[in-house]
Amino acid sequence: MVFLRDMNHATTPKESPLRSFTAFAADRTIREIDSETPVPTGKEVLLRTTHSGVCHSDIHARDGYFDLGSRGKLSLASRGMGESFVMGHEVVGEVLAVGAEVTDRKIGDRVLLYPWLGCTECVQCVNGAENACGAPRSIGIQLPGGYADHVLVPHEKYLLDIEGLDPAWAATLACSGVTSFSAINKILPLPPEAPVAIIGAGGVGLSAVAILKALGHKNIIAIDLNPANLALATDAGATQTLQIDAESSAATIGKSLNARPAGIIDFVNNSQTAAIGFDWLNKGGIMVQVGLFGGELVIPTAMISMKMITIQGSFVGNLGELHQLVELAKSGQIPRSTPHSGSLSADGVRDALDALENRLISGRVVLESSN
Repeated sequence: MVFLRDMNHATTPKESPLRSFTAFAADRTIREIDSETPVPTGKEVLLRTTHSGVCHSDIHARDGYFDLGSRGKLSLASRGMGESFVMGHEVVGEVLAVGAEVTDRKIGDRVLLYPWLGCTECVQCVNGAENACGAPRSIGIQLPGGYADHVLVPHEKYLLDIEGLDPAWAATLACSGVTSFSAINKILPLPPEAPVAIIGAGGVGLSAVAILKALGHKNIIAIDLNPANLALATDAGATQTLQIDAESSAATIGKSLNARPAGIIDFVNNSQTAAIGFDWLNKGGIMVQVGLFGGELVIPTAMISMKMITIQGSFVGNLGELHQLVELAKSGQIPRSTPHSGSLSADGVRDALDALENRLISGRVVLESSN
């Protein structure tokens, strides 16, 4: 993706067109559009996008809905998305310009963007849980994101220093990293030898395996449809892996692994995997539902009481958790995977989304600007 002007490091850039890649949910196409370069004011910061991760949730965004099983479809328009919008929420960029009230960021800084913004005024936002806001303003969803030359960030507090980290890998911390970290925080502490199962060893699940290992957990089970994903899970720290298929159930999995997890994190969360988790979980265990694949879970209510289990949803993570995760990454405790690379262009976005949707790629994809 190329700017249509020469870049300079002025505090306020000249207004001129930029290129961005917009998903049009109505027809699922990715198109290149031109718009004026934003000029930051107040606490705003303008980034030049250098790296933008590709997330599986962008496939749902391109489709324009989430699957609610028998309840139909949840339109993304109902969540504040327009007919067209610029996706991309795993963003590393260079500070290009700052508003007059910015004090902690300077031109040229390389930073990671926290994208899960809220209204800033509700109880959740005031308490630092903007990801739980009922009126989200997330970058790459409601606000223009990182599939573009620039990203306008509403406040400097959402930018994190990543000195010493590979920027391509650091970009993935803003979604797959903090999503898995936040989900893990909902099941720990547990004894290190207690079985913890990760359902779905895609990019987010692999992050969870690596983070669990970094936190000292010693009994990590990964299950997935794809043997290539399971090989990566072993490399990341999984102690057991199991390939499943459309016929797998809690009974067949339990027989193969001879274990009942104390905690399950489901990064798929479709009708099959949610049922597996509920039936497989040990008495008194916790199942955390993360994935957005869709479907529904029909369960006998008496068993919730009899099994004494906790079912909890988890959506990305908060700003404080991302700060903690970045510090953990800087300490060198998290294995640093090398994401698949691609071009930050309309073709690059389209190809990456198609590859993820068709399960042609394992691990994370990060698109890089050529400028």
